[in-house]
Amino acid sequence: MATDLVRPAEAAADWTIPQGWDRYTAEEHATWDRLFERQAALLPGRVAPAFLAGLDVLRMDKPGIPDFRALNERLHAATGWQVVAVPGLVPDDVFFDHLANRRFVAGRFIRRPHEIDYLQEPDIFHDVFGHVPLLADPVFADFMAAYGRGGARAAELGAIDRLARLYWYTVEFGLVRGDAGLQIYGAGIVSSFTETGFALDDASPNRLGFTLERLMRTRYRIDDFQQTYFVIDSFEELLAQALETDFAPLYDRVRAMPDLEPEAVLPDDRIFTRGSQAYARAKAA
Repeated sequence: MATDLVRPAEAAADWTIPQGWDRYTAEEHATWDRLFERQAALLPGRVAPAFLAGLDVLRMDKPGIPDFRALNERLHAATGWQVVAVPGLVPDDVFFDHLANRRFVAGRFIRRPHEIDYLQEPDIFHDVFGHVPLLADPVFADFMAAYGRGGARAAELGAIDRLARLYWYTVEFGLVRGDAGLQIYGAGIVSSFTETGFALDDASPNRLGFTLERLMRTRYRIDDFQQTYFVIDSFEELLAQALETDFAPLYDRVRAMPDLEPEAVLPDDRIFTRGSQAYARAKAA
């Protein structure tokens, strides 16, 4: 999320631009296919079933970068959402307005082959493969729209930084309890070959039970694997928290308490895994 951005001349007032699907090169389509095939082989058994169901509903196994026109026909029929292309990061108010009106903003560029495993700015694979399948799930789709509606109020209350932590630790890097153990659903994990394994299997990170107040106090890493992942019980729980919580007093309580470092574990945390933090310490050294 960002505020101090200048809208490019090619963008409409809402910052949308044409996807320009016909301009993708064969190499760019091949990069998508390589990324897709790698994740599609890795994710079964690790990702929330709703994500795989979304891939099927949206027919995202078709080779090549998805054409938003065809993708939106299926997505809108499922949950009323659509994907719109933007030039990159957009201002907070634009981002929230799109979500509140069931429009998911996606970058249209794709990483280069030498960036296959790491990219600092989200590309179309992260945005579309990572995020869009769950927008075909009615409960998660409702949560995302509710999050967008909450953005305007958070701005009025000076709490966008706190609301951003909710997005980061759920939509981007969330885990969910499944029938056979923990599963991933956050887009930053499901679109990453290396973090898919790290988030579930590595002994380094904490895996803690989700509470809004705890999560909103916790700083996060933007440059590496997360030191803590928060675990929800279900998407229904996530939606209920978004709809039933009075966020104004929550923001006040959180502001009155100190921030927590990403690796912190509190005595009253519900601990699924107390991480060794070996990875983070090794990188720091």
